[in-house]
Formats: sequence, C-alpha cells, structure tokens
Amino acid sequence: MNTENRNDLGLKDAGAGCACCATTSAPETADAVTAAVTSDVLVTGMTCSHCVSSVTEELSAIDGVEGVSVDLNAGGASRVTIRSSTPIAPAAVEAAVEEAGYALASSPS
Repeated sequence: MNTENRNDLGLKDAGAGCACCATTSAPETADAVTAAVTSDVLVTGMTCSHCVSSVTEELSAIDGVEGVSVDLNAGGASRVTIRSSTPIAPAAVEAAVEEAGYALASSPS
C-alpha cells in the first residue's frame, strides 16, 4: 500500500463519528415520523388487487391519512393498516370502507 501520496478526503476526526452516526440532535423531520399514528382494521369482502386499490383510495382521501397498507386475505378478513398524522375517527374509516364497497369486520386483536 502506498502511504506516501495520500489524498486528503476532508474527513472529520475519527472520534467525531460520521454524519449518520453523529450524536447531535435529529433533524426536525424525524419528529413528524415518530408522531405518526397507526391503526389496524379488518375489512371483509376483498378478493383481489382491485379491491385493495379501492379501499386504499377511499381511506387515503381522509384528511390526515399519510399511508395505507393492506395484507390481503382473499375471501376472509384482510388487515388494513392506516398511518396518519393524528388519530382518525372510527366512523370516518367505516364510511370510507363502505364507500369502497366493503365492510369492517370485528377489531383485530
């Protein structure tokens, strides 16, 4: 290894750590991520990706909803996870699912 012609890469002191591992405070955007609320509901009647798309579209239209994911159980109750900036009223979730043409099952355990 040639150590005579070293290029200065502008790296900080090795004891300071890198930008991703630094012990300084986290950026403000991290607060928004940790403030997210998730809730699960069970939806009956979904059998395919079109069903998933319909439910996702209706739930995503609710104010405050940031994301929806569906664990499809064709012919059974599918688990739908809703991520939002604030808690979403259960009545709003039920109305959106019904607007998509499906129904809520009993609450997940």
